[in-house]
Amino acid sequence: QGQLVESGGGLVQPGGSLTLSCAASGSIFAISTMGWYRQAPGKQRELVATITNGGSTNYADSVKGRFTISRLNAKNTCWLQMMSLKPEDTAVYYCKASAGVAIRWDYWGQGTQVTVSS
Repeated sequence: QGQLVESGGGLVQPGGSLTLSCAASGSIFAISTMGWYRQAPGKQRELVATITNGGSTNYADSVKGRFTISRLNAKNTCWLQMMSLKPEDTAVYYCKASAGVAIRWDYWGQGTQVTVSS
């Protein structure tokens, strides 16, 4: 069974920092891209950041300069460093991995809650 497990969410004050981690099981083969998405109540799930196997990154405009995504390919692990957090960052954050060779399949974690509030 392939699965992703997120951790690191919690309550933080505006301007604070959090680091989320995502661990993909070893049964997930040939991960090409890993990323973080978030979904706030009443809103669509949106892309936060992605990183390819080669290290190329992509960020949503709303988090550029504040968030940093990284990964360790050998351990199928991905991190999202979040700084200068704002109340609008409050959401459930989901890890995603795209994997496969001839055909790719998307794997999703169960999500971790991030709440930014004073």
